[in-house]
Amino acid sequence: MRTQTGQSRCSAARRGGRRRRAVSAAAAVAIGVLTLGTLAPPAASAAAAARPDAVQQALNTLVRDDGMPAALASVQDRNGRTRTYTAGVGDLATGSKVPRDGQVRIGSNTKAFTAVVVLQLVGEGKIDLGAFVDTYLPGLVRGKGIDGSRITVRQLLQHTSGLPDYGIHLDDDEIRNRYFEPRELLDLALKHQADAAPGKTWGYSNTNYVLAGLIVQKVTGRPLAEEMDRRIIKRLGLRHTYFPAPGEMTVREPHPRGYHRNPADGPLRDFTEMDPSAGWAAGQLISTNSDLNRFFTALLAGRLLPAAQLAEMRTTVPAGTSGLRYGLGLTSRPLSCGGVYWGHGGDIAGYETRGGVTDDGRAANVAVTSIPTDKAAARHVNDAVDKALCG
Repeated sequence: MRTQTGQSRCSAARRGGRRRRAVSAAAAVAIGVLTLGTLAPPAASAAAAARPDAVQQALNTLVRDDGMPAALASVQDRNGRTRTYTAGVGDLATGSKVPRDGQVRIGSNTKAFTAVVVLQLVGEGKIDLGAFVDTYLPGLVRGKGIDGSRITVRQLLQHTSGLPDYGIHLDDDEIRNRYFEPRELLDLALKHQADAAPGKTWGYSNTNYVLAGLIVQKVTGRPLAEEMDRRIIKRLGLRHTYFPAPGEMTVREPHPRGYHRNPADGPLRDFTEMDPSAGWAAGQLISTNSDLNRFFTALLAGRLLPAAQLAEMRTTVPAGTSGLRYGLGLTSRPLSCGGVYWGHGGDIAGYETRGGVTDDGRAANVAVTSIPTDKAAARHVNDAVDKALCG
């Protein structure tokens, strides 16, 4: 459920890693495979086909040099034409192909969906961004230096609440087969001292979005998953996006398998099947790169929020040292070709996703099937997005 902030990461699923030797010979054979979407250009000459474009080369690098079992991307131009790409293998045990635009666990991209639901309710007059958490969840948020009567809804969405992150206190193997109620996640956070006073500094914490989800449920009287499905997923026709049901550990549609290591120098382990409830409003969704492109494109085009709430979402504060800025469940990151792109990103054991959309309508999302464990690999994932949006 992480989002990258410079070289630091935060998550309810703590990072593991992977040995490069785990990439099988089948992976080497599969490197360089390019799959074009239905709106791709006509077949190119043999000479052109022999020269992979910048996005394909970036995915190849992630597999060949960074040891990712698989990498996937979906790139949409200003006119809506889409290309999908793959590299590596979908299953290290069998060497099977990577499913084109396969489903992956999208981790903290879920936060953007949660924030949209909250902001829709703001637009409907049911939630006030400036209201304190106690307005909706009276007396619930109390702890060492923690007081829900001093933390606003805006501070939750922007990670300026000072609340500690429950995620750093959870072990991957502990959460893999265990179902967590949202209140359990909150209670785990409240055992710890506040990281800062409300509004004083930016600090990424999954706890903020668990509280945002609980506020949605209190205000609407309905489960967060139902509100997200009704207000966003069905509204946009995101046919490959869903909030896993309680106890649902598998991925429903064709997908590459996700791999994880913990400790960082341990062996690769298949983490595809897991209980994602430790993420909940902060990181539980499953989707595809193309659906993420559709979601962020619609969001930035004003199809999900009134103009006033979209402007609030795009009002950012600095987040780390890499040029990343954080709004209300939405990030902006500079592009090498100028301007920025808007999105979020997410890590959960087995998968990492990065991407977003530009103000002029370009969109790209990249997924890899293991969380990078060194700075170079993490940078290469972001470089792949940059190449897709600047190419």
